[in-house]
Amino acid sequence: MASSNLLLFSVFTLFFLASSSEENIPLTITLPLTSTFTRKPSMDSMVFLQELASAFMSRVHYLKNGNSTNNGSRIKTPLFPRSYGYHTIPLSFGTPPQKLSYLVDTGSHVVWAPCTTHYKCINCSLPDPKNVPIFNPQLSTSSKTLSCKNPKCTGGCPSCNGNSKNCSHACPPYHLQYGGGAESGYFLLEKLHFPGKTIHNFLVGCTTTGFREISTDALAGFGRSMFSLPIQMGVKKFAYCLNSHYFDDTRNSSRLIFDFRDGDTEGLSYTPFLNNPPNRQIYYYLGVKGMMIGNKLLAIPSKYLAPGSDGRGGVMVDSGDTYGYMTRPVFKIVTNELKKQMSKYRRSREVEEAFGFTPCYNFTGHKSLKIPNLTYHFTAGATMVVPGKRYFTFLPRIPFGCFSVSTDTDKTLEVIPALSIILGNYMQVNHYIEFDLKNNRLGLRSQTC
Repeated sequence: MASSNLLLFSVFTLFFLASSSEENIPLTITLPLTSTFTRKPSMDSMVFLQELASAFMSRVHYLKNGNSTNNGSRIKTPLFPRSYGYHTIPLSFGTPPQKLSYLVDTGSHVVWAPCTTHYKCINCSLPDPKNVPIFNPQLSTSSKTLSCKNPKCTGGCPSCNGNSKNCSHACPPYHLQYGGGAESGYFLLEKLHFPGKTIHNFLVGCTTTGFREISTDALAGFGRSMFSLPIQMGVKKFAYCLNSHYFDDTRNSSRLIFDFRDGDTEGLSYTPFLNNPPNRQIYYYLGVKGMMIGNKLLAIPSKYLAPGSDGRGGVMVDSGDTYGYMTRPVFKIVTNELKKQMSKYRRSREVEEAFGFTPCYNFTGHKSLKIPNLTYHFTAGATMVVPGKRYFTFLPRIPFGCFSVSTDTDKTLEVIPALSIILGNYMQVNHYIEFDLKNNRLGLRSQTC
């Protein structure tokens, strides 16, 4: 989850108002979303383990189900928009099941929930951490603390003196970094329940301490890792369609779909996932051939459009980032052309200084607006057209709007190796997006969600 703009987003909201056993396994699971590998083996040990885990889970599903199909081939769960800019799904863990809302995050790889009545949240934008909904493992008869001798404890156990097979200690605590925020806790093995399906020994984090969080929701990592929700479920692909970007809590939901079947989905254009840099294995990188503002092809150097071995560059799809991000050189190219095509509107320097986004405009006196499309041309022919209303944010009750993509300050330019572009969930609205893990590709089409 790219969180570089969490504090900025909180300001805007004030103004903008590897499973080991499974039962009744269907071929497809469709989950509603709430609006909050087939590759050459890598020499990197973590990547290799992840590929083995994925291959193992696919084989387990095949051995249990063969080639049969049934009426439960698709399981759908609602996907809801949240006022803080993300999307959530309901998940139920434990015996008896305890249901919580989990933020859908394709930019991280661990599933976790606050799990204690003494949950602490430091420097968080929460009304009262004591009222945060929790998963209580003490109320679940199936909850087990992950032990050092379990293969899922990949971080090592220093207290076992290197002999984890005979160690009785619990797996060491985890510490997860999310841009400006962080979480700490310990791992559990639990049951995860869906209609007609139960996954045993699911690895879920029990978070005891948070830092600089803006949400009371738990989190479901969907990244490219053996610990993520879709990989632990053994699915071949998952898909969603985000239906809101007005920063509201609503009962109107779209769907998140987990699919155990292989093959093309009708109506989708596909683009392959790129090989990740060694230090960014969990992300979904895409190849971009070009970008356009309106009908103008932008002269963006290729080094920004594909990830390098040093971690610089590349385009990432991240449902856990709200507005998205462009590194400073790309941002300047995009906004310079945008300013040219929107020159008839009056710039608002005061709004830019107040909120940190640029350019911002005063649309007073204009009955209709013409904001050009932002278009991404991916490799293999797939195209994503983002209308202006999905990359501009408009202030309520006053005629102002801003290009709502974050960037670096000049002081941080190119200092730390980083992604060049993040496609946040704000730009993904009204696109059906499929993450095909089996065939290592992204499928998409424009539609009303």
